[in-house]
Amino acid sequence: MTSIDSLLKEPRLSQDVTICGWVRTFRSNRFIALNDGSTLNNLQCVVDFEQMGEDTLRRITTGAALRVSGTLVESQGRGQSLEIQVKTLEVLGDSDPEKYPIQPKKHSMEFLREQAHLRIRTNTFGAVMRVRSALAFAVHRYFTSHGFYYFHAPIITGSDAEGAGEMFRVSTLDPRNPPLTPEGIIDYKQDFFGKETNLTVSGQLEAEAYAMALGKVYTFGPTFRAENSNTSRHLAEFWMIEPEMAFYDLDANMDLAEEFIQEVLRYVLDHCREDLEFLENRLLDEEKSKPQAERSAMKLTDKLRFVTDQPFRRVTYTEAIDILKQSAPNRKKKFQYPIEGWGTDLQSEHERYLVEKHFESPVILFNYPAEIKAFYMRLNEDGKTVRAMDILFPGIGEIVGGSQREERLEVLQQKMQQMDIDEKELWWYLDLRRFGTAVHSGFGLGFERLVQFTTGMGNIRDVIPFPRTPQNAEF
Repeated sequence: MTSIDSLLKEPRLSQDVTICGWVRTFRSNRFIALNDGSTLNNLQCVVDFEQMGEDTLRRITTGAALRVSGTLVESQGRGQSLEIQVKTLEVLGDSDPEKYPIQPKKHSMEFLREQAHLRIRTNTFGAVMRVRSALAFAVHRYFTSHGFYYFHAPIITGSDAEGAGEMFRVSTLDPRNPPLTPEGIIDYKQDFFGKETNLTVSGQLEAEAYAMALGKVYTFGPTFRAENSNTSRHLAEFWMIEPEMAFYDLDANMDLAEEFIQEVLRYVLDHCREDLEFLENRLLDEEKSKPQAERSAMKLTDKLRFVTDQPFRRVTYTEAIDILKQSAPNRKKKFQYPIEGWGTDLQSEHERYLVEKHFESPVILFNYPAEIKAFYMRLNEDGKTVRAMDILFPGIGEIVGGSQREERLEVLQQKMQQMDIDEKELWWYLDLRRFGTAVHSGFGLGFERLVQFTTGMGNIRDVIPFPRTPQNAEF
């Protein structure tokens, strides 16, 4: 058996081949468009009505699975260069044409989310998921070739790395009758792990421990956040890429993040041209229905090369605030969230203005106010800012967040006390500062955000196989 993709790339003309796939269309009782998922393209299979028989032909319907053997020849018809002259055909799995939901017509994204188990059979989702797979491979390829070790962070954790508190609880206690302490609160000492535990929001803290022994590690796995948000940018379950590097300061961290992103996107541009071209054309069709003011200024592949082909502009948070305060949208009160002064937490509209309008390049913002960043970020000498950095992209805003970590025990303890973080819960994290502490850094990149940027999909629910969102865990 041969994949359609390999046949199209290296045709074995006049030779007998066997392929398997699913019927996209069947017309004139003669021409089958078969797709096996290996490529965007279908392969036309030409059958002889009399040879196949009426019973077999009746079973060739949209969505049916077939095994086809025959001779690969140049096509005489329009729309394809090759076709198979069918000698034998076997229906492996029937499909009821009256009930099969993925018919050969345009479906809305909302409808396809309700058919998440079958939407992958459409051209759009086939292209998106092949690009997603290529991106995942490129991530592992980059880190492996740069001396990183792949680290599997625990999914169940007793700590909240981000301090957000929006976590999914993990428990075996009876929710209808949990054991209580004398004070009347749930006694988690009787739970499976002997303490309150949750699904992780980040593998960073554990990755730091391994970086302080192996030098350079990275996590790439599922993370969870119980944020009751139904926006096009949020998921309850998503994948995070989190490298951690011993002996890296903030500058080295920014260098790595920029090189990493550029190399991963170059890989996809080189290896997913067909799928990206399809997604770009799809996006252009979508743009035609929008008002002129809302249309994107860049085509999809141009947007990717906007990131890969130029250095990222590095700007301090303080400089960015000054630019935004003086900007025309802020002075004319066109920002939804006006910039009033230093200490403001930037929104997506501000980040996109910096990238798309002011600098016209990807931007790395660094040295943020300590009050709006996490406890583990290294405090600068000014006592007001931390060595944090965010990478901003066109059309999406922030895609990477990272920092140089606070390696000084006393400073870290003081920050934890200020933020009311219990030292007893993170005793092991503090031990990293007691025994052989050193400068170290890392960052996090939401994988679905990267897939969304690369594919041009408007909703993050359409770049993960089975999205988990509020009130939705159907599949």
